Amino acid sequence: MCAVPVIIPAIDLKDGKCVRLKQGRMEDDTVFSDDPVAMAARWVDEGARRLHLVDLNGAFDGVPVHRQVVNDIAKAYPNLPVQLGGGVRNMNTIEQYITAGLTYIIIGTKAVEDPDFVTEACREFAGHIIVGIDAKDGMVATHGWANVTDTKATELAKRFADVGVSSIVYTDIARDGMMQGVNVEQTVNLAREGGLPVIASGGVTDIKDIELLKPHGDCIEGIITGRAIYEGTLDLSKAQGYLDSKS
Repeated sequence: MCAVPVIIPAIDLKDGKCVRLKQGRMEDDTVFSDDPVAMAARWVDEGARRLHLVDLNGAFDGVPVHRQVVNDIAKAYPNLPVQLGGGVRNMNTIEQYITAGLTYIIIGTKAVEDPDFVTEACREFAGHIIVGIDAKDGMVATHGWANVTDTKATELAKRFADVGVSSIVYTDIARDGMMQGVNVEQTVNLAREGGLPVIASGGVTDIKDIELLKPHGDCIEGIITGRAIYEGTLDLSKAQGYLDSKS
C-alpha cells in the first residue's frame, strides 16, 4: 500500500463544463470553468501527480457523455495517471477509455448491481480497475447518488478485496462539496476492513483534513479534492508538499 498519499484534483464534467456539485445534486452546481482541458493544465502546473475525472451526465445517463473532453485531457498528459468514473457500464467503454490513454477506470453503480462485472473487468484490464463506493450514513448509493441501497459500504469493499481491484474511491455523500471536513473515521475504517487501498473523497476543506489523513498513509492512497482547491481554501502544491515531508 501507498505510504505517501497524493492529492488528486477533481474535474467534474457537466454539460461540457467543469463544475462542483453539493451532495451530488445535479441541480445544485457551481461552474468553475467552461474549459476542462485548461483546468487540467492548471492543476498539472501546480504539481498534480494524478487527476480524477467524473462524467456527471454519464453517471446519470448510464453512458459516456464527455468522451471527447476526457480523451483530450488524457492525450495532453500521456505520462500522468488519470482516473475516470461516471457512465461506465460495459467492457467496451472501459476498453475505449484505456485505449485513449486513461490509467484507471472507476466502476461505481455497476459494481453494486453486477459484482461479477468487476471481476471480469479486473481480469481483462488488470491493474486498471478502481471501484467507486459512494455512501450515505455508511450505506452504498448508486446512479449518481440518486438511490441509496441497503448494502453496507464495508461489505461491498470486502467483496472486491481479492479480485484484482487496484483501490477504492470512497465518497461520503453527505460531505461532498459541503466543505465540512473529510470523514476520516469511516474512510480509514473502510480501508482496514475492506483490505484495499482507499482514495478519500468528499468534504476535504483545508490543510487540517490533510493533516488528519496523513498518519494513515499505509491505507490511504490518495485524497481527492475539488471545491477546496477551486475556492482556494486548500493550496494543492503546499498540501502535497506537506504529505511528502517526513514530519
